[in-house]
Amino acid sequence: MHNNLMSLQSLVSFNKSNRRLILLLLASHVVWSCAVVGLWSAGQLIDSSLALWSGVFLGLQLYAAAQLILPALLLHPEERTRGFYLFWIGILIVLLWLVNQLPYQGSWHAVFVTLKSAMLLLVATIIAAALARYVNKLWEIVPVCIVMTLADFASWFKGPTSGFIRQIENYYRTLEGPPPLIDAILVKLALPGSVNLAPVFGISDWIMVVFFALVARQHGVNDNLFGGYGETQARRGRVGAYLPVSVLALFIANMLAHMTGLFIPALPMIALVMLLWYGMRHLLHRDKL
Repeated sequence: MHNNLMSLQSLVSFNKSNRRLILLLLASHVVWSCAVVGLWSAGQLIDSSLALWSGVFLGLQLYAAAQLILPALLLHPEERTRGFYLFWIGILIVLLWLVNQLPYQGSWHAVFVTLKSAMLLLVATIIAAALARYVNKLWEIVPVCIVMTLADFASWFKGPTSGFIRQIENYYRTLEGPPPLIDAILVKLALPGSVNLAPVFGISDWIMVVFFALVARQHGVNDNLFGGYGETQARRGRVGAYLPVSVLALFIANMLAHMTGLFIPALPMIALVMLLWYGMRHLLHRDKL
């Protein structure tokens, strides 16, 4: 009996340090959702659709979301079995389903929507942490970027993404009937002058944003645009001093979409920016040798 309990515990539990960091991730995501609600309330006072205001709102929320990655940079890798991943993936799917059952109407609409978005970001971060472990060499991100770009463009032109885009556009234009299924995995943020929070990017986009940040940390690369290594900032508790390149890439993709009025897949833009950044970094490093 004791051996069975020990086996079950090893299947589902984290070490003490990681448990503390996961609790910190949970708390920080709740704080982030409260900040988004506050920004949404402030946005009701701004009657403007200028790209400048939208850029400020989007930039603030993505900058705040970047700080949510800091605890993940300190997670310690643990040897895990397939059963461990299946168990926690199942738990996360159930949690996402429960969050989507919350009532999204009435005065609490913005609160429930932001909590759901925070949950999506948290799930994406945990998935990204699991994926980043399997990048043994830094150059392996090159095929990842290429495959990710080709797959997303193929889905955009001829695949399911094109149908999802039409469904989302039709729903948010009329707000009639139940939301399409794809809406369940879209992160919604506050934009100025908008009564409802707007879908900005999907869970897969944030998975790759965090994935690139964790791969950089794993291989000793400083991807922080604000100075020191993200892991160093996390250990010192310097919240606000971290902005990875991948978050900037997501911001660029969304601003291009907003200014052009076109749907621009974020994943290819993230991949392109990361490849350009790593390429420039390699050239600069080689010139110094």
